[in-house]
Amino acid sequence: MGEILVGTCSWTDRALVGSGWYPPGRRDAEGRLRHYAERFPVVEVDASYYALPSERNSRLWAGRTPDGFVFDVKAFSLLTGHPTRQAVMPDGLPADPRDPAVLDEVWARFTAGIEPLRQAGRLGSVLFQFPPRFRPGPRADEFLRECAERTRGWPLAVEFRHPSWWEPGRDEATSALLARYGMAAVAVDMTQTLPSSVPPVTPVTSPRLSVVRFHGRSTAWGAGSKEDRFRHAYGEDELAEWLPRVRGLAERTERVHVLFNNCCGDAAVRAAETMTRLLDGDRPTAAPGLPRARSAPASPPSPGPPPTPARSSSSSRSRGAAG
Repeated sequence: MGEILVGTCSWTDRALVGSGWYPPGRRDAEGRLRHYAERFPVVEVDASYYALPSERNSRLWAGRTPDGFVFDVKAFSLLTGHPTRQAVMPDGLPADPRDPAVLDEVWARFTAGIEPLRQAGRLGSVLFQFPPRFRPGPRADEFLRECAERTRGWPLAVEFRHPSWWEPGRDEATSALLARYGMAAVAVDMTQTLPSSVPPVTPVTSPRLSVVRFHGRSTAWGAGSKEDRFRHAYGEDELAEWLPRVRGLAERTERVHVLFNNCCGDAAVRAAETMTRLLDGDRPTAAPGLPRARSAPASPPSPGPPPTPARSSSSSRSRGAAG
């Protein structure tokens, strides 16, 4: 049985900070992360989607968390074909994913930014969440191939947001594509009432990792404000639906990351606490302050040699496919 790590998709979200979940005396940057890491063994860094991560922050995060704690880092928006604000581009580079020189520089900076986490054994995965317009086809296959080349040696997770990837008749090809590149498929929980709803399938495409992300079940997913999209407090019965799925993933992979993205107030941390309790079942309660829901102890992955971002003349073609 693999290890199950439960956490949330942010520890710095403004709504969480304002909810009162962090106690007095632990509301500064260092205190928040230490408080979070005493309660959960994994967290997703979503700030790296909006701006390139910095080596300094990665070093600080590694130093403020205990051995065994890991960070799942969300890929920068330009690297997944999402619109990117010019203001967050380094050194005045244009936010143009069709320019190979821009892509090479952004990849190099993203790689350097997360390297301290990787070297410290704190890099749980790099999450590539693709936009809804990223659909199956030769251009998407080429895009994924290039991602695999540039990230060789990284633990990678991929979330598709167009439901056609996991439709019956297509799902096996999608699993085979991700498995070819050693990419872990991300399973999602979300409302199933919209045309854009991704089904709650749980394919295993990497022997090392599976990821489940809980987005909440708001029907405003495709249209409302950020608060509307993620405003959902999971009930215990809704989480219990996932227990056999999560345990089934753990039987087939070394690690399962279960992450709550319903970041509205303290809803995500409360859902993570409940899921941890449900997964623990009748096992002895962990000592106060220690992360739980670890099915079996496991050592952090060895950093290995740092990947060298590939420079490819096909960059403009493959990156444009996602745009």
